Amino acid sequence: MQRAERGITGEAVLDRDWGKGFAGKTAFVLLDRGWVLVPAGFLFGRALLLSQLSPFALSFFAAVFVVKKEMAPRVFLALLAGAFSISPMHSASAFAVLFSFLVLHRLFRTLHKGETAPVPFFVFFTILAVKSVLAYTLNGPEFVPTYDLVLAAVEASLAFVLTLIFMQCMPFLSLSGRIRTLKTEEWISLLIVFASASTGMVGWTVAGIEADHVAARYLVTTISFLSGAAFGSAAGVVSGLILSLAGVNDFHEMSILAFAGLLGGLFKEWKRGGAISGLMIATVLAGFYGEGSFTNMTTFYESMAAAALLCITPKTWTDHISKLIPGTAEHSMEQQRYLRKVRDVTADRMEQFSDLFDALAGSFSRSEHHLEVEEREVDLFLSGVTEKTCQTCFKKEQCWAYQFDETYKLMKDILEDADAGKESLSPHLSKELEQYCFRPARVEGEIRSQLTYYRANKKLKQQMRDSRKIVADQLEGVSKVMRDFAVEMKKEEETHFSQEEKITTALESFGMEITDIDVFSVQKGTVDIEMTIPYAKGHGESEKIIAPILSDLLDEYIVVVDEQQDGSGIRSVFRSAKAFRVVTGFAHAAKGGGLVSGDSFSAIEIGTGKFALAISDGMGNGSRAHDESSATISLLKQILQSGIEEKVAVKSINSILSLRTNDEVFSTLDLAIIDLQDARTVFLKVGSSPSFIKRGDQVMKVEAGNLPIGIFQQFEVETVQEQLKSGDLLITMSDGVFEGPDFIENAELWMKRKIKSIETNDPQAFADLLMDEVIRTQSNEIKDDMTLCVARIEHNLPEWAAIPVYDIEPSEKKKKRPARRRAV
Repeated sequence: MQRAERGITGEAVLDRDWGKGFAGKTAFVLLDRGWVLVPAGFLFGRALLLSQLSPFALSFFAAVFVVKKEMAPRVFLALLAGAFSISPMHSASAFAVLFSFLVLHRLFRTLHKGETAPVPFFVFFTILAVKSVLAYTLNGPEFVPTYDLVLAAVEASLAFVLTLIFMQCMPFLSLSGRIRTLKTEEWISLLIVFASASTGMVGWTVAGIEADHVAARYLVTTISFLSGAAFGSAAGVVSGLILSLAGVNDFHEMSILAFAGLLGGLFKEWKRGGAISGLMIATVLAGFYGEGSFTNMTTFYESMAAAALLCITPKTWTDHISKLIPGTAEHSMEQQRYLRKVRDVTADRMEQFSDLFDALAGSFSRSEHHLEVEEREVDLFLSGVTEKTCQTCFKKEQCWAYQFDETYKLMKDILEDADAGKESLSPHLSKELEQYCFRPARVEGEIRSQLTYYRANKKLKQQMRDSRKIVADQLEGVSKVMRDFAVEMKKEEETHFSQEEKITTALESFGMEITDIDVFSVQKGTVDIEMTIPYAKGHGESEKIIAPILSDLLDEYIVVVDEQQDGSGIRSVFRSAKAFRVVTGFAHAAKGGGLVSGDSFSAIEIGTGKFALAISDGMGNGSRAHDESSATISLLKQILQSGIEEKVAVKSINSILSLRTNDEVFSTLDLAIIDLQDARTVFLKVGSSPSFIKRGDQVMKVEAGNLPIGIFQQFEVETVQEQLKSGDLLITMSDGVFEGPDFIENAELWMKRKIKSIETNDPQAFADLLMDEVIRTQSNEIKDDMTLCVARIEHNLPEWAAIPVYDIEPSEKKKKRPARRRAV
């Protein structure tokens, strides 16, 4: 069995398993091995239009020759055999056409270089030339009828079109192990191919029953049974038209086939019995139409023969064919199965990458014990010292062989004392060294001379450990994001038929018509519903009517998050509204009233239902400080929106900025992340000024002690958590605002008093007023870059309130309540 794959074009390739029975083996031989092309070639060799034109033979051979070249010799012989069954003269004509095509294709191979585009033109000119030569030969050089030349041109044109159709359908007739979902135009082309093949059965009769009629009705009935009324009626019209061209007496077949396809599709729910019923009804009605009473039993017998063929058609064949027809339930199920498989494979791959990043993080986290590393560094240092001092001393063996522990401890104590920054040894160590060592001054001097290298090496090793830790934290963060994404992908799309029916009934009671509704989740806080409104006028029907109705039905506020206009109407996405929302206001000024400020700020929407406020103050002023602060904000925004935890995000930014330059250019970061479901707020203050929370008449300070970003490659981030309430004002500021007021000894107390005195709750007005107060205290001068961010936390109340609707119960008894269509 071939597994589902994705082709180069991105289209779904379906699984195929024909089974182990006779039907499965037959299908395998005919389709997978390509032997179906041989009987098809025989039929196309016999097929005629208007009893004279034979455009099918060369068109079919050219398509096989280009697409399935290994089957071309067998098809060549099958075509000649089919033509010979008509007449030897017809066989000779077919041989001349096929041979001329091969010669023409061979002659111009350097021009087309194996491309398929010129093939239909080769077919056209081959038939036109050969038929014209045959007409000239048969009628003599004196007179060539114009009628024969016109027929040659018509046959060449039909062959040109048929070649294009056959080339498009050839991948299906020779599947080569894979089935691809076909488009609508490809199915119409297949119908033309099958109907054309049925014309090759013209003249075959058994007890008065014509084989071409049976084949055409079997084709139409099967298509209507599998695909419905649209494809069924199209199959009927196409088959009837081609049969009528093959024989003028068969024109009445078009009405039978078209009506049978329509009725069979309408009765599709009754499976094969419905399609057969549609065929019989169409046959009877067509008989009444011709004679006024049904007297032609041969037509009825032909329909019965087609019905019998449908009944014995293996189910595995019909199941596989139905998966290829767009719009069928089997096709939709196969597409869903394929999408689920792709989703599961992607999720598994994401989990594998997550495990890989976990393993990498673990490898970076695993390091030697700090004490062991330190002892090894001391050993190496003392080895270098003793090599230059003790190696030539006559007391070497006494010190390092018989009194090793005492000697080692004394040397280590001297190293630690010198490393502490003392200019001379402590009296106790100095006295002990003089008593113990023959060359005390030389040993102390050597230790102090090597101390610089020892400190540099020690610092380098510490930086390496810090770098390993930050890389491990970053890899763990990426691993967590990928694992969470894999878990989200694996969540099955649940079917909520009762909720869909309830929502549909409620909307219809308000006169709203919807053509498609998908309920993905109805859990509290995670509602996810999509629907299409076909006749929406673009006046906000989704926001003003549908969302309020859903809010009442689901007992929580629902909002419209997305609307898209397509050919079928407006596609709207409804989801749960957040419990809180944040309204922000900003005020900022550059030093001296300049245009470039060293401060940067941003309000960041995080996809996990959180809202972030960030202020970064670059060291100093001007463009260099602005570059540092804007780089910090830009990195923070990208990392937070990727889903990485805020602590890891800050550490990552610090590591990147500290390694990016050797210049002493640092930046602060004031970050507040607000959870929009419960208003819990996490503050990360990295070298920044305090923040303030105004709640009524109370003003509370929020601060944390962290060094600015970029000083050290590794540091622990201290966080502060606060529970905000609806109506709270959150004020964050740069140091230019907090430390700006002149002649103020207690800046914190002054700031609290000013915040308390401002009565407005509008964030923008609040920020402007507080900025004016600070500038006024500086004698109307801007002595440093200043940035203020004010955010108001409030309950999220949608613009349109819930609309009460009738209680929709599954039983027939429905309790009603008054419907108040009131919007606020």
